[in-house]
Amino acid sequence: MSDIIRLTTPLSDSDVGELKAGDQVLINGIVYTARDAAHKRLIDLLDQGKELPFDISGQIIYYVGPAPARPGKVIGPAGPTTSYRMDPYAPGLMERGLKGMIGKGSRSGEVIGAMKRYRCVYFAAIGGAAALIARSIKKVDIIAYEDLGTEAIRRLEVEDFKAVVVNDIHGNDLYKDGKERYCRE
Repeated sequence: MSDIIRLTTPLSDSDVGELKAGDQVLINGIVYTARDAAHKRLIDLLDQGKELPFDISGQIIYYVGPAPARPGKVIGPAGPTTSYRMDPYAPGLMERGLKGMIGKGSRSGEVIGAMKRYRCVYFAAIGGAAALIARSIKKVDIIAYEDLGTEAIRRLEVEDFKAVVVNDIHGNDLYKDGKERYCRE
């Protein structure tokens, strides 16, 4: 079992260059949330030559639509959503400096190619552990698209957010390699 790697956002090319598929990480700092509808709006802004509502350079986007917070909590259960729905938008954000994405499920060949080209990694958070993940989130602010409700873009302050590198900048894919290694037919 590998050592756990501590990361602090924003991430640099050096940070992501040292990560390998299968590495376990603890993420600290700021992470932004965005799902399908917010991604479409971000790309529409870029297509119009406008600025994004936050500086994406070196940042991580977490694909999540958190549940409402209970009294005394900063956020409700916050488990990852399926990532492939963001695949049409991810390369455009990577081109502008996005360094990490957190979700669940496999990514397309186009996205994996863009990760290699733009030095970005894809992390998996454990699905079904939404309430546990929420414990790593210390502060939440909606920064854009409040009309989208749970899909609004949020700025999360995270502490020891647990994730696993699925796709690294070298094209390695933990899901593919794991299947080949453990699921022989």
